Amino acid sequence: MIRLDAREPGFATAFTTLVDARRETDADVAADVSAILARVRVEGDAALIDLTRKFDGFDLDSEGWSISAEECAAAYAGLASELRDALDLAAERIRTYHAKQRPADSDWTDDVGVRMGARWTAVEAAGLYVPGGRAAYPSSVLMNALPAKVAGVERLAMVTPTPKGALNQAVLAAAHIAGVDEVWRVGGAQAIGALAYGTARIAPVDVIVGPGNSWVAEAKRQLYGRVGIDMVAGPSEILVIADADNEPEWIATDLLSQAEHDPTSQSILITDDAGFADAVAAAVEQKLGRLTTKETARASWDANGAIILLTDLADAPPLVDRLAPEHLELAVADPDALFSSVRHAGSVFLGRHTPEAIGDYLGGPNHVLPTGRRARFASGLSVTDFMKRTSFLAASPEAMRTIGPAAAILADAEGLPAHAASVRARLS
Repeated sequence: MIRLDAREPGFATAFTTLVDARRETDADVAADVSAILARVRVEGDAALIDLTRKFDGFDLDSEGWSISAEECAAAYAGLASELRDALDLAAERIRTYHAKQRPADSDWTDDVGVRMGARWTAVEAAGLYVPGGRAAYPSSVLMNALPAKVAGVERLAMVTPTPKGALNQAVLAAAHIAGVDEVWRVGGAQAIGALAYGTARIAPVDVIVGPGNSWVAEAKRQLYGRVGIDMVAGPSEILVIADADNEPEWIATDLLSQAEHDPTSQSILITDDAGFADAVAAAVEQKLGRLTTKETARASWDANGAIILLTDLADAPPLVDRLAPEHLELAVADPDALFSSVRHAGSVFLGRHTPEAIGDYLGGPNHVLPTGRRARFASGLSVTDFMKRTSFLAASPEAMRTIGPAAAILADAEGLPAHAASVRARLS
């Protein structure tokens, strides 16, 4: 963990180093992923059988390719009531939030009589990748599947590895709640390839979303253009702006909530009180020893953690915008004042009683967010990621006589005579 003080010489250089640090994995998997995708495209199901046996120790033909809707419903019924109720509450809040994102169609006629507008429609099919093993999170199923269903996607296919045949019952229950239509027991880059290209068993989709390891992320990157994707996500990150009126233990836990995700995650505190900074750092050390995820959290905090001391928190927004964090907590008395000055952040959590973790599960807004400073130009997953906008235009003869001549002149200027002729044919 590093400490930076804005009053010290060299702060600007040290902060730039922090901003420019790349935490994505160094593993170059592009060639291997390309080879896997090529196999899936040519061999189809045969490649999935071989690769699933190799990587997951699971035989698709003998043990089953898919998980039925009845099995997902049974998983939901078999959950402890507290967990089932929590998932139901999360689904209700996520669904309600995303329903308000649905864009409205437009249809209007201008003053020369040209009718124009746009119509929004959902893609026909979407694919959802759900990791297996330790990173199998039912909350991610809800966050990725529910916006698709709110958008009106007719077919939602989920792919998830089941190493040695292991099934995560909470994930299956979440698939039931969200209305997932198909669940396939394949994972890795080969699953992304199957969703994009289609096989004899698995029909292709239009959009692929969902988290995964570097192989999955690279497969999505290579297939973008053939299908739409949500984003190529990197390690998790949180930036907390907090004054001395906070409980140091609360802020320490907020920082660790991201550090425990992965050794490459990043947690940063910006404060205007040196004593408070010391108290938070001490609380982090104390809490690290008690976490079951302490090995991961320790590696993350030691390698990527940072505490930044400012003279005045009013100076924080320009630093925030340069970091463009995935998650931003504004744990101050007047968070709206800071929020109004921040331009780049994936999702913002306002006030001392709004930890980022509430947004991970059931706050309402989506927890699939841009990382690695991509919040400068990208947004979190939304209903519109599963929709496309079709514009339309209708010109009457009178409208064509008004605007057509200018269109023909522009076509002439661009050296496109057929364009000009198609307009002038309607002017006589």
